[in-house]
Amino acid sequence: MSLARHNGEISFWYASTATPTRRPPLPGDRDADVCVVGGGFTGLWTAYYLKRARPELEVVVLEREFAGFGASGRNGGWLSDRFATPRAHMAASHGRDQVLALQRAMQRTVDEVIEVCAAEGIEADIVKNGLLLVARGPSQAARLRGHVDEDRAWENDLVELDRDALDARVRVTRASGGAWSPHCARIQPAKLVQGLAAAVERLGVRIYEGTAVTEVAPGEARSRRGTVRAPTVLTCLEGFTASLRGQQRTWLPLNSAMVATAPLPQETWDQIGWQNAELLGDLAHAYMYAQRTADGRIAFGGRGVPYRFGSRTDTNGVTQRKTIEQLVKLLHEFFPAARQVPIEHAWCGVLGVPRDWSPTVRLDRATGLGIAGGYVGHGVATANLAGRTLRDLVLGEDTELTRLPWVGRSARRWEPEPLRWIATRVVYGLYRAADRLESRSETGRTSALAKLADRVAGR
Repeated sequence: MSLARHNGEISFWYASTATPTRRPPLPGDRDADVCVVGGGFTGLWTAYYLKRARPELEVVVLEREFAGFGASGRNGGWLSDRFATPRAHMAASHGRDQVLALQRAMQRTVDEVIEVCAAEGIEADIVKNGLLLVARGPSQAARLRGHVDEDRAWENDLVELDRDALDARVRVTRASGGAWSPHCARIQPAKLVQGLAAAVERLGVRIYEGTAVTEVAPGEARSRRGTVRAPTVLTCLEGFTASLRGQQRTWLPLNSAMVATAPLPQETWDQIGWQNAELLGDLAHAYMYAQRTADGRIAFGGRGVPYRFGSRTDTNGVTQRKTIEQLVKLLHEFFPAARQVPIEHAWCGVLGVPRDWSPTVRLDRATGLGIAGGYVGHGVATANLAGRTLRDLVLGEDTELTRLPWVGRSARRWEPEPLRWIATRVVYGLYRAADRLESRSETGRTSALAKLADRVAGR
């Protein structure tokens, strides 16, 4: 089994662009109009849109490591309209029209990010060729048909592909068919987040790196390097939210991992197909996600060790050997022609998961405290929508964005340890077992183990 030549080092995306030089830390106490805690996509987009709307505002961003250190610089590079909350669930409480409004907002968000990159001169290897979902085996094929039918019911434009149509785009072993959505673009996430950070600075926002915020309170963001006093304090930490005092049970830091091959020779690409830049996913319960990179590699991701006890996070993306082996094995199952290509990089990171698996953006005007996140792995585009929505909430404006059904939501807290560690291990053990059983089944039914896992997880 091939193992990665480089493990961790934050991510392959930084290995290909170089880790950025760190900005100075907070030099001591200071005042601001808005303090943003977290220098990832959510925090940077929020600062960007606030400063564009009100240049006179004093906006400060505080980041523990460097801008883009977390999931923003480690993800699979999917700029997509996918949203974590099931549409039927939202419709039950908010109505069909509100769900359609959110769906349209997410689709526009993909183009919004592309337009900002063009306007700000951010070169992030962006290609909008859509998303391919592939079905491997009868059970996944049945879920794919249900997925397509649901999309049609919601006036979406997912295109179903038979085996021949799928093979014309990419040849995946054991795939019986697939579906294609136009609302997705490939990105190089480190290039995007670093370009965004530079654009934010050009607008006059101060980004203090190496500044770990330990606690937020009305009017204050406190760190060992000083306190920023501001009427509005926004927590934009996603999977790192548990690092704040009193927030260990707010969102679960769920682990995801990736590997990246060396550049594939043209003869290997000829066997695989995949000549365009579509993103690639499947219908497994422990699902995978992948992209063909701008320099001709396959970057391939999935769940590794799902959760670390006590909401701990990784060290610079270092990934367990077993996780790397699992991902490489699945990569080679998808694309046997890639077996002769070395695995050069492996890394991991955390994403934020609320107890009800539904993201949120909200601001308490009485305390001035706001938060956005809980994207459950769909954060690249959703963070942009969150940033624009936080802008409107901070400015006190009633807009189409502030009326979307995810605004103002609040989920109950996760269970204390060791319950959440046990439950998370059980849930992902059930999902993997369900995938194994379904791979050997010809019934086309979803495994009862997966349904049990959904109930335990609260999905």
